[in-house]
Amino acid sequence: MDLTTIALIILAPVLVWRVYSRIKSRMVRQRSIVSRHYTGLLAFFAMVAVPASELANPLTLAALAAGLAAGLALGVYGLHVTRFEETEEGYFFTPNARLGILIAMALVARVLYLGVLIYANKGSNAPTPRITDSPLTMVTVGLTAGYFWMYSAGLLRWRFRLRKEIGKI
Repeated sequence: MDLTTIALIILAPVLVWRVYSRIKSRMVRQRSIVSRHYTGLLAFFAMVAVPASELANPLTLAALAAGLAAGLALGVYGLHVTRFEETEEGYFFTPNARLGILIAMALVARVLYLGVLIYANKGSNAPTPRITDSPLTMVTVGLTAGYFWMYSAGLLRWRFRLRKEIGKI
């Protein structure tokens, strides 16, 4: 084993732990900021639209669509188990931490796998895999994007409903 491989073996768990810690820290009670919800809609739409524009293989496109459908369904479930709060300090929500972490870490694991695959292929004549080559990767991309897109849309809907109720009073 060369030094680079040993360093990667040591640093990979540290990387996974740091990503997990970061995601976990975002799955707590947070203030609802409308501009962040709009940003989520745009970013997660792009997360599906960009790979979809690159897909020529019908199997990978179907995998992306299946992951997206599953993510949207899980997003609806995630909104049902979210705790919404209206306080004098503002509007807050607390997402289901386990569900959000699970979905985000599935994508992290797949990207990490692709990184290992690219590293294992270095120096060989094998082509470098693209993120759009694998149907399993497209399922995880669709799942993550669909979940967080639906979650952002649900948060916006909640805020618009509150705004309507305030206008009626």
